[in-house]
Amino acid sequence: MRLKSLFRTKPLEQVLAEPTSGPGQLRRALGPWDLVAIGIGCIIGVGIFVLPGVEAATHAGPGIILSFAIAAAACACAALCYAELAAMIPVAGSAYTYGYATLGELPAWIIGWDLILEYMVGASLVAIGWSAYLVNLVNNALRPWGLQLPHDWAAAPWGPNPGVVNVPAAVVVLVLTGLLIRGIKESSRVNLAIVVVKVGVILAFIALAVGHVNPAHWRPFAPFGFSGIVTAAAIVFLAYVGFDAVSTTAEEAKNPQKDLPVGILGSLAISTLLYMAVAAIMTGVVPYHKLNVADPVALVLNELQMPWASAVVSVGALAGITSVLLVLLLGQPRILFAMSRDGLLPNVFSQVHPRFRTPHITTLVTGLIVAVAAALTPIGVVAELCSIGTLCAFAIVSGGVLVLRWTRPDWKRPFRVPLFPAIPALGVGLCLYLMLSLPWITWVRFLVWLALGLLLYMTFGRRRSLLQGS
Repeated sequence: MRLKSLFRTKPLEQVLAEPTSGPGQLRRALGPWDLVAIGIGCIIGVGIFVLPGVEAATHAGPGIILSFAIAAAACACAALCYAELAAMIPVAGSAYTYGYATLGELPAWIIGWDLILEYMVGASLVAIGWSAYLVNLVNNALRPWGLQLPHDWAAAPWGPNPGVVNVPAAVVVLVLTGLLIRGIKESSRVNLAIVVVKVGVILAFIALAVGHVNPAHWRPFAPFGFSGIVTAAAIVFLAYVGFDAVSTTAEEAKNPQKDLPVGILGSLAISTLLYMAVAAIMTGVVPYHKLNVADPVALVLNELQMPWASAVVSVGALAGITSVLLVLLLGQPRILFAMSRDGLLPNVFSQVHPRFRTPHITTLVTGLIVAVAAALTPIGVVAELCSIGTLCAFAIVSGGVLVLRWTRPDWKRPFRVPLFPAIPALGVGLCLYLMLSLPWITWVRFLVWLALGLLLYMTFGRRRSLLQGS
């Protein structure tokens, strides 16, 4: 009986009633374009400015164009599953909520604990990267006067090049945390403005460079073989994660059944087109073996003798990273909010601000933890944990579609995954395959994190669950 209780599922009727029946209700203020912008805001960041060049030079050559297409296809399987469940279960919590309604409480806890790792570690790493781009941009501007920002106050106290504390990383996290507490609509407007800037910069790069493409640079197309293209696809897969953040805002969407699939699939489609276009232009203007640098977009513009454009690209990269950080800090509190509302975490985490109608307690806690981690942690630490947590979430969502189609075939589905059951099954298989391809040390760290989570669940969550006794 005890074992059975670990896999008790939350009735769909109860899940769907929660956004209007609970004491704290989130503000419904997001339309379809807001949701698309949130997805693009989290997907397009450092990846488009760095990954195409690095992976072309080391694994795929000009075949990096195909690598992005393969990665997009893998993500599309998960995205279609997300779209079906998000439209069917338009409730905060993303994959955690879907897992609770389909696979049971213990799997839901595991994925919720997973997502905490993914979002918080990811936000910390992005904040550190933001700081590095800002310092580089400011130091370049100050160089004519022989000035630069003090390294000690822009680097973690340990790592390859230690300082005292990374002040810019902590400050940007705290500023965005304050914005997110202030309101979802205000945060969405800022994100939309940032997305417009960074997409504008990307389109400007495409317009400036496309006329200089030399098709001869695309030969040979796959200098490292097809295996190199697939390896690069597994790595650039991480450049697409972020569309799942759209589903965390389900209770703040005006028309979630209709708009969530638009936000998820629309952001993925637009991002894929931009990624492939940038990859094609990079490798068509500069020979692929020259692109193994941290700023390949700037390298291309310098090759075209457009140094003025490099500064513009730096601003676009900074904007891109800012929007990624904003969306990561937006998604995490809503997962904690959903877990608390189910009784699996302390009740204080499900409080909603009486005026702003945002989950202010979880937003503040998330912001403080991320700020401290970003201020004191070097960028390389546990970065790979983001990928394994994301892949696990994608696998559970894809499996959830399979389970619900068989257990609740009668339930209304505003959006349905095509080619069922092939697409969800392919999503599960691809995600598990990519998880197994990660280094063993990643699995060790991941399993240690899961062990800590299971200890918390057994000592607190299982006893306090609102489904206790069901």
